[in-house]
Amino acid sequence: MNRKTPTIIGAAIGLALFLAIGLLPALMYGGYAGVLLAGGIFGTPIRATFLVRALIIFGMVLGVTGVGALFAVGGAVAGAAVSALVGAPAKKQADAKTGA
Repeated sequence: MNRKTPTIIGAAIGLALFLAIGLLPALMYGGYAGVLLAGGIFGTPIRATFLVRALIIFGMVLGVTGVGALFAVGGAVAGAAVSALVGAPAKKQADAKTGA
């Protein structure tokens, strides 16, 4: 059974939902994690040096990547599940009509 197309559509819908509702919180919490990491490495109070800023941006990128992947995988799973639920009875009915 080929579920590739509904899975890709589900992943695209998941990424669209991420862009709509998940991008800003992912940036915010990733930046906060970067601040905590920089504070742990360089000590507090943090001075705005290049390495501190790089760690904060690294945290933001990591947060966006992780949450975006979570939304994409969740959407792909939902698309495959919908395909399995909708496609399975139709195939059984088609097999019953043909006598196979």
